[in-house]
Amino acid sequence: MSEIEKRDLYDENRNLTGETIYKGEEIPEGKYINVVLVFIQNSEGKFLIQKRSERKNGKYATTGGHPKSGETSIQGVITEVKEEIGLDIEPQDLILYYGGRQDSERVFWDDYYIKMDIPNIEELKLQEEEVASVHWFSVEEINQLMKEDKFFINHYEEFEILLDWLKER
Repeated sequence: MSEIEKRDLYDENRNLTGETIYKGEEIPEGKYINVVLVFIQNSEGKFLIQKRSERKNGKYATTGGHPKSGETSIQGVITEVKEEIGLDIEPQDLILYYGGRQDSERVFWDDYYIKMDIPNIEELKLQEEEVASVHWFSVEEINQLMKEDKFFINHYEEFEILLDWLKER
């Protein structure tokens, strides 16, 4: 990516402040950025999980990131999926299952869920700087990866929220 990404800053009530920071800059006291995640589940009940590149800690995680300045949460998640794994998703297919604020990290979380089958994940165009590979994993396999400390903890916490939400549906 040639230019450094800018991110919008929000106040504690999730109102845009009109201020931005660059990727990697510290989030100012009392301000927040947005983090978006998406869990893609196929009709067999498995989830599309990526193995992050070594420079991104090499752990397994779901697809996600930060909306760029000017993007809404849903636009941000669509952009991240396209950039990281080369997949087009439609906004009407996404379900926001969780939104929250984490004061210690100064972020708002938006977690999305989408049910879709992807015929050949080997053919997805992966963003090499961020993604080493993608795999379909069952809930049990994801839990095992977590037990072995191979799954990114922040994403696993959001996955647990998803599983509770799916049980209630």
